[in-house]
Amino acid sequence: MVNLSRLGQKQLYLTGNHELTTFRFLPPALLLALAATPAAAERGPLATALGAPDNLTITAGMRTRFEAFDGQFRRGRANSDEMLSLKTTLAAEYDGGDVFLGGEIWDARTYGQDRLSSAGTGEVNALELIQAYVGVKLGDQSKGAKSGHGKVMAGRFTLDIGSRRLVSRQRYRNNTNAYTGVLADWTTTGNSKLQLLWSMPQIRLPEDANGIRNDGVEWDQETTDLQFFGAHLTVPKMLGGVVETYGFGLIEKDSPGRLTKNRRLWTVGARAFRKPAKGKWDHDVEAAYQLGKVRRTTAVADRTDLDVDAWFAHAEFGYGFATKLKPRLSLHMDVASGDKRKPGKFGRFDTLYGARRFEFGPTSLYGPLGRANIVSPGVRVDITPSKTWDAFVMARAAWAESRRDSFSQTGVVDAQGRSGRFGGYQVETRVRYWIVPERLQIDSGAAWLAKSSLLKNAPNAPATGDSKVFYFDLILSI
Repeated sequence: MVNLSRLGQKQLYLTGNHELTTFRFLPPALLLALAATPAAAERGPLATALGAPDNLTITAGMRTRFEAFDGQFRRGRANSDEMLSLKTTLAAEYDGGDVFLGGEIWDARTYGQDRLSSAGTGEVNALELIQAYVGVKLGDQSKGAKSGHGKVMAGRFTLDIGSRRLVSRQRYRNNTNAYTGVLADWTTTGNSKLQLLWSMPQIRLPEDANGIRNDGVEWDQETTDLQFFGAHLTVPKMLGGVVETYGFGLIEKDSPGRLTKNRRLWTVGARAFRKPAKGKWDHDVEAAYQLGKVRRTTAVADRTDLDVDAWFAHAEFGYGFATKLKPRLSLHMDVASGDKRKPGKFGRFDTLYGARRFEFGPTSLYGPLGRANIVSPGVRVDITPSKTWDAFVMARAAWAESRRDSFSQTGVVDAQGRSGRFGGYQVETRVRYWIVPERLQIDSGAAWLAKSSLLKNAPNAPATGDSKVFYFDLILSI
């Protein structure tokens, strides 16, 4: 039996010291596993060190991040902020043939941030069991099934769906989205895939400022007052690539001690893409429309239901050059609707449980841009000289789609629309390097938002100068 509490303590100690010499605190068996044969490495050094049977997968991850931010765009938050964040994960899955079960502990903590820091539940969720599920496999082809294969699983789980723009397991953020419910999928012999989901998204706790600042341990909640469900279909070999279509529903209402906007949203969309490849053109085009009902605020006195009429679109076209650096040049356009403040209407797009770092830059203390009230063209250059390291640089301009709504994720708004629509220019870069391939990686990046009229002149825009962030990650995967 693995003593999870003792193992977790060793992980946190290793992460907190963030230096390679801390490997001496790992068990000798694990040190041997890190230098094991390729076959053992594929299985994972932690499972090998613990002597786990072949049908038991055990993995752990530790990430230490330092980030420094200056030029706040949020009202009432610290102009400059620094933060050390630690993320420790431990996951296990048992494959019993037709039946499988698994679980994952996620420990996300922060240290050193300002008292008025913007760090919240996206950065802190101490010692949480985010996954605990049991599942059944369907139509195993190895046993003669001719029509396809799939699975049904129930419990707590995380997941990525499609492009991850609406449903995602977070990678950059210190915390992740997780769900309690039922997930089913089926893949045909032609590799078309249908996913069906009903869930209660986990409400991350604690939410209060003191609980977040002190890394309080509190069990995340799920409730039928917040339900998320939908279907997603993937069809390969269409339109020169892959085509996806989907529909999601979100039903939310007030519950004791928790006020909401009573969202009742229906989101339908489609995507066509072709993966990047050397010497070839690629594309990624996605659009979604959102309708339903929502209230403008969470105030108890606000009982007016507004009709939702919102949308978003992403278009990306790239080419991978067949040279030594393997550069890829891509052009991007991201557009998402904002609220026009029309009587009885609400037009701001809700990105649901999507990720945005991979398109809009670092989040956490930074994160001014996202899929809401934005019009943003951009250009990006990626290089992948080897399996050891890669890098990219991206530049984009950003306008508000509606001049009277809050600009993207900044909270800056001019309800009269007198400050214009232009938010500014953003430039970002990232470099990743594997110190030990697939085991120990450095991820470092920076972003700069040169503020323009809207972010300078809106009534609630803080006079703090351009926004800048730098981060450095050390990531260990065992």
